[in-house]
Amino acid sequence: MHKLPAFVFALIIATWCAAPARAADAAHDADVAAIRQVVQQFQSAIIAHDGKTLGGLFLPDHDSWLSVLDTPAWKSIKANNPAAPKVVRSSWKKFADYIQTSTGPVEERFYDVRIETNGAVASVYFNFDFLGNGKVTNRGSESWQMVQTGEGWKISSMLYSIGD
Repeated sequence: MHKLPAFVFALIIATWCAAPARAADAAHDADVAAIRQVVQQFQSAIIAHDGKTLGGLFLPDHDSWLSVLDTPAWKSIKANNPAAPKVVRSSWKKFADYIQTSTGPVEERFYDVRIETNGAVASVYFNFDFLGNGKVTNRGSESWQMVQTGEGWKISSMLYSIGD
């Protein structure tokens, strides 16, 4: 029986171990790219007033959508309305309808987009400015929870802050 030199054996093992890592990296990169595409579709649908496309980015029968007032905004609102809640529920359906029926230009700009995924679930986190008629009407941070449905990535829930 012929023995391989130690360095050749080590090289073979290293190559063998690295192959699955490269495949996993490629799959991860493909998932991140697909999620980035959803982010771009979301932004484009807002600008185009396309509520149907916007709605198609969400799980159809799932509606977890929360906005949270940051402390300065909540204090300001509570000064005029002491019963004002800090956390407000809504839905992607209401948002899609708002976008569809808006008469002026609307846009949401995203900054510092971060994506974490294992290929089945994902978290997207970013800072944003929301513009109506070319003026910032809201800014804050936003988080999406996403799922890979087998037919693509869909947003299952959204949480965002409302601030100055």
